[in-house]
Amino acid sequence: MRFVLAAVSVLVAGPWAWPASAASLPAETLGKLSYDVEWRLIHAGDVVIEAKDSEARIKIDSAGLVSTLFKVDDTYTVHYSPPFCTIDSLLDSKEGKRHRQTTVTRDRSRMVFVERDIVKNEILHSAQTEAPPCVHDVLGGILTLRGLALEPGQSGQVPMTDGRKAAQVRVDAQEREDVSTPAGTFKTIRYEANMMNGVIYPRKGRVFVWLTDDAKRVPVQIRLRLAFPIGTVTLQLQKDESR
Repeated sequence: MRFVLAAVSVLVAGPWAWPASAASLPAETLGKLSYDVEWRLIHAGDVVIEAKDSEARIKIDSAGLVSTLFKVDDTYTVHYSPPFCTIDSLLDSKEGKRHRQTTVTRDRSRMVFVERDIVKNEILHSAQTEAPPCVHDVLGGILTLRGLALEPGQSGQVPMTDGRKAAQVRVDAQEREDVSTPAGTFKTIRYEANMMNGVIYPRKGRVFVWLTDDAKRVPVQIRLRLAFPIGTVTLQLQKDESR
């Protein structure tokens, strides 16, 4: 289910220069959002995103047949300094028989990445990468993308990192669409974040997000299109506790 977290990370991108519109969207306005995860036309899991003040979290749980075959229990927590600049993050990942913890920590102008195998008590991967003074992670990007206010046909260059690689990522505002989810039907603007294909993540694919076309700009749908065997993963808003 790491690809679900990758789908959420479409929203990692945030502007290097903080736009005035984003400043009017503090973390607490996002509140608590719950999503259904669909994969291969079945309910594959549940995602809950919470943001409050300087801390935010993503909780991912597998469900149904997917959970029977491969149980997933992932929790991702991040801390920020204004405006949603990553200080540190922790991914606690329990997938099948594996239990791993991945930390990303800012050390001056560097991001330090460490992945540990908790069961074997050993470090699997570590890396350091140069990063701009303010760089955004998965959840910080959710908050910053909401403030970009790009209209269809407009694009922006934004810096992002997964802790191992940092790059400028192009975000395109594509078109207005009506989107139906378990939480209702919404008027939205569809965005594409060009973060796959070796830009940040090596896997080939495309990532899309639909934000409501209103002042709250709630992410109501996220879609990740990858090649076989994963294919398409879609997150749809099931419950919005911020409204």
